Amino acid sequence: MGMMGGAGAGGGGAFAAARGGAAASGLPFAGIPPELQAKVDDLLATEPDTETPEVPFSHSDYDRRRLRLRTLLAPHWLALVGALGLVAVETVAMQAGPALTQIGIDDGIGFGGAEGDKRVLVVVSAIYLLSIVVNIGAGRARVAWSGRVGERLMYSLRVRVFSHLQRLDVGFFTEEKAGRLMSRMTSDIESLTQLFHEGLIQMVVQGLTLIVVVTFLFTYDVRLAVITLLIIVPFMLVMTLWFRSASDRGYAAVRDRIADVLAHLQESLSGVRIVTAHNRQRQNIAEHRNIAGTYREANDYTAKVGAVYGGGTEVVGIAGQAMILLIGGRMVLDGDLDPGELTAFILYLSAFFAPIQQLVNLYNTYQKGQAAMDKLADLLESEPATAEQRNAVVLPPIQGEIRFDDVEFAYVPGSPVLTDVDLTIRQGEIFALVGPTGAGKSTIASLVTRFYDPTRGSVSMDGHDLRDVTLESLRGQLGIVPQEPFLFGGSIRDNIAFARPAATDDEVLEACRAVGIEDLVERLPQGIHTPCHERGVSLSSGERQLLALARAFLARPRVLVLDEATSNLDLRSESKIERALDTLLEGRTAIIIAHRLSTAMRADRIAVVDRGRIVELGSHDELVAQGGQYAEMYATWERHTSGEHAGEHQPTSA
Repeated sequence: MGMMGGAGAGGGGAFAAARGGAAASGLPFAGIPPELQAKVDDLLATEPDTETPEVPFSHSDYDRRRLRLRTLLAPHWLALVGALGLVAVETVAMQAGPALTQIGIDDGIGFGGAEGDKRVLVVVSAIYLLSIVVNIGAGRARVAWSGRVGERLMYSLRVRVFSHLQRLDVGFFTEEKAGRLMSRMTSDIESLTQLFHEGLIQMVVQGLTLIVVVTFLFTYDVRLAVITLLIIVPFMLVMTLWFRSASDRGYAAVRDRIADVLAHLQESLSGVRIVTAHNRQRQNIAEHRNIAGTYREANDYTAKVGAVYGGGTEVVGIAGQAMILLIGGRMVLDGDLDPGELTAFILYLSAFFAPIQQLVNLYNTYQKGQAAMDKLADLLESEPATAEQRNAVVLPPIQGEIRFDDVEFAYVPGSPVLTDVDLTIRQGEIFALVGPTGAGKSTIASLVTRFYDPTRGSVSMDGHDLRDVTLESLRGQLGIVPQEPFLFGGSIRDNIAFARPAATDDEVLEACRAVGIEDLVERLPQGIHTPCHERGVSLSSGERQLLALARAFLARPRVLVLDEATSNLDLRSESKIERALDTLLEGRTAIIIAHRLSTAMRADRIAVVDRGRIVELGSHDELVAQGGQYAEMYATWERHTSGEHAGEHQPTSA
């Protein structure tokens, strides 16, 4: 098993762990315990067969409207109308109490010599109880109804955001921190969930309550109602305007700081091996304490602002009730107001301040939701740098000729990494790119796969400018094997069949045989269905590379791009892979980014890239004969290899 010899930190990897037990690898077990496998199989046998749902996705045809509350709610307007109807019933039933109390006091009990009526008390009490039942029932139905509507809204929004992330270009993810993107999909959407479940409907409830209460206040006594509005409301308005401005700043800071916390967490988890290897735990904790501290300070500020506002409005409300009780009591003594009317007015006055205070608290929720909405809207408005044109055509089956015409490219404007690249890669040609690190080799490959578009000039496939064809038809005919292949959580089969999920097990095994790992797979207890950990951390570097090659073989691409696919293999495994590559590359155009000169020598032609330019171009023998930069590289390689080793890698003329 020579592939293990040059492996990275993974050692024997998943295959060895499967043979020797999970404990031997020191990693958590990723599969199903053998004693439970039979029960799992029985459970799966009872599961009904379901068809794979059709998932609509387009690189060019999608909703580009700015994410706003109105556009988000519009598709669910009918369900929202139903929720508002329940809100109206709930509000009227909830506010019937003070009015019924007034009738019971003035007409049922009687004051000032008026005779009471027990029948009125009985009827009022029965209606009061009925209103409580209606209020409870309507409230329960409203919560359930609005909850379902809110979950549908959040579901559609999550899918929309995730779909847009799938649409964005590689450069976007290079510049944007993964933790910040995670905060968009987690804390920001959770804030919107809270807004829909607790905020919007409650705003309507409290707003409608306020309208009903003000109506009753003016019905009972216009003078007291005017006093309430002219003296108490201005204080509330001034405090509300101050709170709005202060809380806007506070919650904007909170959203930014939680994104920083998540970004640092994600980076620390991704680099946990490096952190452990270099004893960086203490420094990382110190950094996280500082970042979490700024998040806490932002929350402290919003809490202080809310406390000042809540306490201030409470004082204004109590003072207002005391003033109305004093003025209204005098009116009762003068005979201008009935006791029941004053009682109802005081009760409605309490109900008048409660919605205002509730609306203030809900404004906090609204601010969080609005800040989250703005950040999600900005994300959804991010246009991919390699956007698909509306009139893009489907690329026909690729023959494999690739042309670079006067190509210039810069990751940062004004600092080109490729300059004046004119190159034609012929159909079926194995083409190698060599040169020093940072010369631009990977950038050339990235332009072929249209991960980026040239700043100047054009890249074409069989005469079709890549910017004029659909991304799906282009990338569906390309195969890419990066230097550090990425493996997903799931089985070995799932990872090999990633580009062709419908491939049969026989086809997956054929791919394994092609890259020379069939003997290893056959020894596993579950064969190709053996689980591997997320990112393949339980695999050695060589094993991950072998699986990536099997994935490319199964995809059957017309053009293959290999970013030094043998760099992580020992010599024995490398020779095995090179034999597999002969089968894989047959009849296909291949671009190989070569760090090992032995790999480059297998190519039909070699381009030497230096400082963003192609400085030499030709076959191995031609470039050696020229005596230039490649010849110097070859001479250095010869000096550092033994005669036996050099004989094993003696080049064959293209």
